[in-house]
Amino acid sequence: MNIHPIQQPDCCSTGQSCTCDDSRVMLPLASADTDNKACCGPPPGPESSLFERPGYTILQFVETFLNTPVGTIPLVKTQTGFRDWMGTIKARLGIGRDQYKVSPGLYGIGQPDSHSPVLVSANYKLSLDVLRKALKTVDAWILVVDTRGINVWCAAGKKLFSSQIVTQWVKHTGLERLVDHRRLILPQLSATGVSAHQVKKHSGFEVIWGPVRAVDIPVFLKNGMNATHAMRQVSFSFIERLVLIPVEISLLRKHLIIAAVIACVISGIGKDVFSFSAVWSRGIDILAALTAGIVAGTIMTPIFLPWLPSTRFSVKGATIGLMIGACFPILGGFTGIESISLILISGVVSSFLAMNFTGSTPFTSPSGVEKEMRSAIPVQIVGMLMATVLWVTSAFV
Repeated sequence: MNIHPIQQPDCCSTGQSCTCDDSRVMLPLASADTDNKACCGPPPGPESSLFERPGYTILQFVETFLNTPVGTIPLVKTQTGFRDWMGTIKARLGIGRDQYKVSPGLYGIGQPDSHSPVLVSANYKLSLDVLRKALKTVDAWILVVDTRGINVWCAAGKKLFSSQIVTQWVKHTGLERLVDHRRLILPQLSATGVSAHQVKKHSGFEVIWGPVRAVDIPVFLKNGMNATHAMRQVSFSFIERLVLIPVEISLLRKHLIIAAVIACVISGIGKDVFSFSAVWSRGIDILAALTAGIVAGTIMTPIFLPWLPSTRFSVKGATIGLMIGACFPILGGFTGIESISLILISGVVSSFLAMNFTGSTPFTSPSGVEKEMRSAIPVQIVGMLMATVLWVTSAFV
């Protein structure tokens, strides 16, 4: 038996537009306009790009592509859209932040040629977004190196933005066949991880340190790649400190659950060995102290950072944590031992969390951070142990 496919009427060949009803019978429409309209269903979407490949997606920030001696290179847009904004918000809230990255390699911006400058950046998506928005009047190449989705400053500190990585991607992309010059413009904040001498030795490209902020790059290039004193200054303004707060809070989710469970367990210990009613009544108090420490360490410390005493972040956090914790005896209803315990918990938690900002500021160096942590963490551990002992003891008094 021969089986043939059912022939559907070719409505387009008749000069009529058609649609389908629920019984899938082709019905002619009154309109004879058939241009760019499907025989069935909604009108067709935009044409596919000639650059599309099976299994690959063209990202929304890519405008078009440029054929070069080293292959096809994407040209990126200088303006950001809704998807970029939503991605930024999610990253600031710590949602999928570890995977918010772009593919490393060469990108172009404007109308670059063999004489255009080469700017090097990390493959953290926010880093690329900040850079491309700043280059609205610039024709340049962007060499994105693989920093595993970490920003320039942190990647340099972790040796993920290093001389070896930069050299590797210069060679991998065939950059020497793309440009006539032998100069790379690296962000100043990558200097802690990159040796200009090693890059020159192994890649043949000279390293030129660009300004701290991407927004200064157009003027930097216009001035013959000479940076002013202001371009070399690292700031940590109120807004710059404020945008870090959501990320710091989001990183506490797992630790906060563990701390809350431990706090409730030790609150139940008392004269009756263990009391669930005490878990509720006393647990609320110790959770309040933990919350006070979190607020002090992640919100109040960055807000009041310039005015808090000492250059050590552990001391800054402890200061404001103890100040907020001092409100517990003022509120009343606590014994002397309970008050001391709650104040210590608030101060220790705030001191520990405040140290997270050491890697985000120009006030410290990697060696300074390590030195402070080695001296501060043992003190914080002792302080928390004292607070725990006092809290459990207060149940027997």
